[in-house]
Amino acid sequence: MTADPTDQGAVLARVGPRLAELRRERDLTLAALSRTTGISTSTLSRLESGHRRATLELLLPIARAYGVGLDDLVGAEPSVPDPRVHGLEPIRTGSAVAYPLTRGPVQPRPYRLVYGPGLECTELRTHEGFEWVYVLSGRLTLLLGDKEIQLGVGEAAEFDCHVPHGFATGDRPVEALSLFGKQGERAHLRASGRRA
Repeated sequence: MTADPTDQGAVLARVGPRLAELRRERDLTLAALSRTTGISTSTLSRLESGHRRATLELLLPIARAYGVGLDDLVGAEPSVPDPRVHGLEPIRTGSAVAYPLTRGPVQPRPYRLVYGPGLECTELRTHEGFEWVYVLSGRLTLLLGDKEIQLGVGEAAEFDCHVPHGFATGDRPVEALSLFGKQGERAHLRASGRRA
């Protein structure tokens, strides 16, 4: 049976060797580290040999002196959170559905957009920021100012949202990735959702 790496005793047992390793890597003497941290050389020596229990009061100045975080200092392996995004509610706006691709306050915010067939743009919108769209399947019509631009699979568009814009589809559904800033999110997803 292997030891639990999160076990407090196991973590504390690794502190001494890790402190000695960091000091050797930086080519420091105990006296030099003592001057930097204000911790006596005898205390530092006992920490490295495991004869003195590591405390937060001792580890913080040592971490500052080495320019590392406490996790690095004690040799703890950082936990890696599950990166999958689950449980985010899709936003339905008429015949379009926007699936958020992140939970955090990331800006611009990514979405997978699914537009139903026959989507017509009845109103061009303007707002602050830039927008990016990448077509995954189908053909998406980008109405930008007085231009009508056809985007096929694998094509991307980036545009200034001060220019009046909107989207339309033909007789087939379209799937796309899009990045919205806060203003674009409100204009395309929230405002439309309230009217639907």
